[in-house]
Amino acid sequence: QVQLVESGGGLVQAGGSLRLSCAASGSFFFSFRTMAWYRQAPGKQRELVAAITRGDSTNYADSVNGRFTISRDSAENTVYLQMDSLKPEDTAVYYCKATRSSGTFYWGQGTQVTVSS
Repeated sequence: QVQLVESGGGLVQAGGSLRLSCAASGSFFFSFRTMAWYRQAPGKQRELVAAITRGDSTNYADSVNGRFTISRDSAENTVYLQMDSLKPEDTAVYYCKATRSSGTFYWGQGTQVTVSS
């Protein structure tokens, strides 16, 4: 059974940094075609923040490009999201998503990020 556990969220002032982690268990890490971070703010739809493929290609939402960096450590079965120059509008619950080549996907439980102005 695949489990994704996010951590690293919290409260930070605008301009600060946080690093989120998503630890995957229950499946060989390279079985996932893509690992991604999404976020959902109150009253808004869940949106893609950043994604990384098995081949280490990355893509970012325009709103975070240049401020956030996604990376992965296959040895640790963990995906990271380094978030710098945080803004109040980055406040949301951040979710990790793992997608297999078959299209099957899994979500983590989410971690709250709050950026104060």
